[in-house]
Amino acid sequence: MFILDAHLDLAMNAIEWDRDLTKSVQHIRKSEFGMSDKPDRQNNTVSLDAMRKGNIGICVATQIARVSDNKELPGWNSQEEAWDHTQNQLAWYKSMEEIGEMVQIKNIEQLNKQLDLWNNQEMSKKPIGYILSLEGADSIVNMDYLEKSFESGLRAIGPAHYGPGVYAHGTDSVGGIGSKGKELLKKIEELNLILDTTHLCDISFWETLEVYNGPLWASHNNCRKFVDHNRQYSDEQIIELISRNAVIGVPLDAWMMVPNWIRGQSTPKEMGVTLNQMIDNIDHICQLSGNSSHVGIGSDLDGAFGKEQTPYDLDTIADIQKVPLMLSKRGYSDIDIEKIMSLNFISFLKRVWN
Repeated sequence: MFILDAHLDLAMNAIEWDRDLTKSVQHIRKSEFGMSDKPDRQNNTVSLDAMRKGNIGICVATQIARVSDNKELPGWNSQEEAWDHTQNQLAWYKSMEEIGEMVQIKNIEQLNKQLDLWNNQEMSKKPIGYILSLEGADSIVNMDYLEKSFESGLRAIGPAHYGPGVYAHGTDSVGGIGSKGKELLKKIEELNLILDTTHLCDISFWETLEVYNGPLWASHNNCRKFVDHNRQYSDEQIIELISRNAVIGVPLDAWMMVPNWIRGQSTPKEMGVTLNQMIDNIDHICQLSGNSSHVGIGSDLDGAFGKEQTPYDLDTIADIQKVPLMLSKRGYSDIDIEKIMSLNFISFLKRVWN
């Protein structure tokens, strides 16, 4: 089944981990033998090759660079430095385009072309389509920079990541959006960018929705019902997003799937983390909405973790193809499953870009 993955940190993974994502996952694992500088060395789950094997023909791919003076949170000392880093990531995506590995999707015509290519045309190696997103807006020095990013193809943006940000408060922090956040939201709406509410702390989330009237989604968010942490959404937040025609992508980071996960200590096997928890989150969102129209896949599988922090019945991103059968066993119809795997996000994009 065709899959749209609404959240992958491909450029970050390639540049900061020095990974050649044009190679197979197994090749990358072998190349990292003996390395210990990152907790997920030899445990990666994502490559462009694995995405093709999993029929993941479109993804929302990020740029990410936080500003931080907190030693516990990695980041840059200035917005200008963060901007430079995101431009390095953009250059990586462009290099992937030049060798035919990826193709950027910025409008409805390019979206339809990519869907036609993957669903109807025979090619030995099809390019992965990517929609450019900015995870955390700290690198936007001022609104002129947001316009530059839009011209470069940026189509979605999340105001915050972890901690307090320039424009909003993110995961594990407490605070609102302030005047700078409101200025950013006004510009996002003006450019018809998609607002990604992922990572906004509760106060920033509700303040944002009070003033923002444009299109929005949550690219990678699970449910607080299963893991009681501010990184997840409460039922009230999910219902609010549903009321605004949003789609919520469900991620596969183990600590967001089961309670009491301890980073660096817990293992997926001992904690019983499987793809079943993904199905639980998908089903909960469907139950709250009364239909299957507001949930999709936002795996985040290369978000600074690997097999040591993912479901133990998943070896590579291609194993997301196990999800349709699991949904079928839960009673979901073929059309429901197709909507969850790709059509909900595709329909969202067509509505916003039309």
